[in-house]
Parts: sequence; C-alpha cells; structure tokens
Amino acid sequence: MKAIQIGGLVSFTTIDYPGKLAAVLFLVGCPIRCAYCSNPHLIPVGDGEYDPDKILEWLQSRKGKLEAVVFSGGEALMQGAATIDYMRRVRDLGFAIGLHTNGFYPENLAAASEVVDWVGIDYKATKTNYEKLTGVNIAYDHLLKSLDVWSKTGKPSEVRVTCDPRFVSLDDLLEIARDVSKRGFKNFAVQKYIPHFEDEEHNTTSAMRESFFNNAELRDKINSLFDTVIWRE
Repeated sequence: MKAIQIGGLVSFTTIDYPGKLAAVLFLVGCPIRCAYCSNPHLIPVGDGEYDPDKILEWLQSRKGKLEAVVFSGGEALMQGAATIDYMRRVRDLGFAIGLHTNGFYPENLAAASEVVDWVGIDYKATKTNYEKLTGVNIAYDHLLKSLDVWSKTGKPSEVRVTCDPRFVSLDDLLEIARDVSKRGFKNFAVQKYIPHFEDEEHNTTSAMRESFFNNAELRDKINSLFDTVIWRE
C-alpha cells in the first residue's frame, strides 16, 4: 500500500478539535477546486514534504501534551486506505482522531468511521451553486451521502458553512442549516469568508461578508435548529 503523503503540519492548536489540544496533519491531494481555497498548494496529487515515520516518532514524544490529531487537507480521504491505516497507527499511540472533510468520498468516510472520533464536514453551498464553487458537478451529491453516513454513526461532529457571498446568500445559509438539522446534526458553524484570491471582477465587500452575522432574525432562526451554533467571525 502506498505510504501516506503529508504536505503540512500544525504542531499545536486549540481550535481544530473541540475541547482538545491537537496537532493537524495536512494531506496532499483534493478532488475539487474551491474558488476560495486557502491551501491551493495541497490540491495537486504528489509526494508530501514530511516523512510519515518521523511524524509518528514526533507524536510519540507529544504523548501527555497533545490529546488529538486532526487529519485535514487538501482532502484527507482522497488517499483512502493509506489515510485510514495511518489514522489507526496514530490512534494506537493514544490520540483521539479528528477529520476535516469536504465529503467527496462517502465510502471512504464510512470505512474511516471506526477510527475517527470527531469530524468537521464542509457544506459549501446549496445545490444551485455547488458546481460553480467547487468546479465538480458530483460534489454536492457526494456531500449529502457523506452527511448521511456520518449521521448514522452517532459520533460527534460539526457541519460548517463558509459564507462567501459570491456563492451563498442569506436564504441559502438558512436552507443549508435546515437541511443539516433535518439530517440529525446537533452542531453547526457559520464561518466568515476571508478573501484570498479575489480580483476586480469577482470581489466582495466588507458589508457583504458581515451581512451573515449582523442579521439578528437569521441568527435566531439558525440558533433554534441546533444544540450549538458557532458564529466564527
């Protein structure tokens, strides 16, 4: 089996796994091309910059200091069995396993569900704008399958939306929240869009980006749907 390809590492974080001190491994490769991608260098499939065995040795030295390891990307599940095998090796060291995913690989998510303790799933837009945002026409249907796969596990999760006003409207956000709630999820996050690669033709304003957060009626409706809603400004 091909070794896991690791393209980045955050050695300490308090925000990527709820309630736990964690490290984050960024894996190489992603099947979609989001307009606002913050890690475009990780999209191409190729060799990682980090030796997986040395990462395991480093994690061994962090036992008792870190509580969890989060697999992110790119799209961590694009590497399939290599990712899941490495997750098991990390879990055997005593760490909780977190996963950040765009939901493109529901079958891989189902296979990983035995070893993953918590997942953050990106719900990027409504069906109307999903292909426009991601560049892939099957991404939306795969996301919905992944949501249903994880909901059936009963394990902790967070479904989150990055509110890029070029692709998500206020009505869209409420529609997404209702769909997520209907599927049985209890924790939801609304994330402020931070522009990285805008141009003069496709730009946003501060007022547009903040409109999702200063609408009290919208906040109340979304808050009522979940046990917990995080508004990440």
